[in-house]
Amino acid sequence: MLPRLASFKILSISFILIAHFSGFSQGNKQIKGDLIIFHAGSLSVPFKEIAAEFKKLNPEVNILMESAGSVASARKITDLDKPCDIMASADYSVIDKMLIPKFADWNIKFASNELCVVYSEKSRYANQITAKNWTEMLLKPDVAYGRSDPNSDPCGYRTEMMLQLAEKQYKKPALYSKFSTKDRQYMRPKETDLLALIETNSVDYIFLYRSVAVQHNLKYIILPDAINLKNPSFASQYAIAKVSINGSKPGEKQIMTGEPMIYSFTILRNAPNKAAAIAFAGFLLQKENGQSIMARNGQPSVVPMKADNFDKIPSQLKTYVKR
Repeated sequence: MLPRLASFKILSISFILIAHFSGFSQGNKQIKGDLIIFHAGSLSVPFKEIAAEFKKLNPEVNILMESAGSVASARKITDLDKPCDIMASADYSVIDKMLIPKFADWNIKFASNELCVVYSEKSRYANQITAKNWTEMLLKPDVAYGRSDPNSDPCGYRTEMMLQLAEKQYKKPALYSKFSTKDRQYMRPKETDLLALIETNSVDYIFLYRSVAVQHNLKYIILPDAINLKNPSFASQYAIAKVSINGSKPGEKQIMTGEPMIYSFTILRNAPNKAAAIAFAGFLLQKENGQSIMARNGQPSVVPMKADNFDKIPSQLKTYVKR
């Protein structure tokens, strides 16, 4: 039988451990106030779910989310000086190029995706289109297709990259220029704006992330890994594709180079509510919480990945990245 003092110590330690892990799972009641999140349009569905689950644990936090193209979201910070706690991008390089080092210190990668051709049952030639003939189908005069604006949305410049790669992959000269000049009236600011075009039958096909197609129960054609910007094994091939977009300053241009599709986020240096931002970031990165929701929505986890500026990442989040 344990001495009375030893028993008391064991019970005390057990109580402390239970309290600690219970508090971790139930959230931090001291975290409160507005939490402002700018995020890519393709993160709208999973982030809405993640925010709802996070708020159950942290009811005093008021989550304010703004959806836009990732480049446009970054410009809200760089050009418009809008207050923001977390910026989540569909392309990690947007944060690297536009926010670091002036507005943020680090960048954590957390999910992946791929480009595909999306359509509905009412699309022209819906019963005929395949992974082998999609270029011919979309270039038909009676077919309309939509894509997002490369100057405001990564899905837009990724679409152009994919078409450049497709021209080489399929050995079809001028394929990229044919797509670039066709149906420009159906270009939209961000990829999720394209959904309305499909739903109203304004277009037959759109270039979109597979995750968005999955989330909205749309039909889609899976493209080869050589062109879909999904597979890290094709990184050197993707790098052949380059697109010029508007820079962070008027008249400035920046070159975007093809890379495997990786989502990332950062907490802004002047974030108004850093405590809530760090708590939300941790919830997003946890396998059993945010990452499971991301995967369920067609955006599988890449956690942990190597992170630049590792030493500047908050200590609470370092467990989710590699040095």
